[in-house]
Amino acid sequence: MKRILKSSLLLLFIVLVAGVQQVSAQSLKEFFNSSEVPLTYLGVDFTRAKILNEVAVNNMDIRDRQFPAINQVIINEPKKYDFQKAFSKTTVNNDIALVNAKNAKIDAEKLVESGSDAVHLKKADIDVIVKSYDFGGKKGIGLMFIMESMNKASAEASMYVTLIDLSSRKVLLTERMTAKAAGFGFRNYWAKTIYEVLADIKKSKYKEWKAAN
Repeated sequence: MKRILKSSLLLLFIVLVAGVQQVSAQSLKEFFNSSEVPLTYLGVDFTRAKILNEVAVNNMDIRDRQFPAINQVIINEPKKYDFQKAFSKTTVNNDIALVNAKNAKIDAEKLVESGSDAVHLKKADIDVIVKSYDFGGKKGIGLMFIMESMNKASAEASMYVTLIDLSSRKVLLTERMTAKAAGFGFRNYWAKTIYEVLADIKKSKYKEWKAAN
């Protein structure tokens, strides 16, 4: 009897796990096939970012003022940073509080480096970063830009555009993208890369992702 009970419980567990995976897959498919599926924009995570070849900068200022400013300007200018058009969505909600809280704990002394190590994150690292968040019972799909590097010498940033099942903290899709920086001041210079990545998503990437899912 005990053996039968254990077998039944194991079977139930397998079915439940498979069900969760299926729901995640279905939600991603629904996300790409319906403009009515809402999206929550979570902001830019800088926790593993490397700032390369920046001279005469204040590391503490970058962490405490510039990173929050980049995240804020993106949601303050929705016509410029148009997530609705880029992701073909009727509704995009903003919730950058969790990302800002994570960024505030960055070790500022390790932010800026000299060199060319622009490629240092793998998809497994993205999973770890996402799992470190507590989304507080939120449901649906979230969008996070996980910054990898900001190289002043090449005027280029690299980041992982990441779609997340908020209830399970599962990465549904992540892709490394790069963009050129431009503008005056640290905030505007690097926020430009988010603008360019959104433009690339609107132009072609969203269609590629939709076709693949």
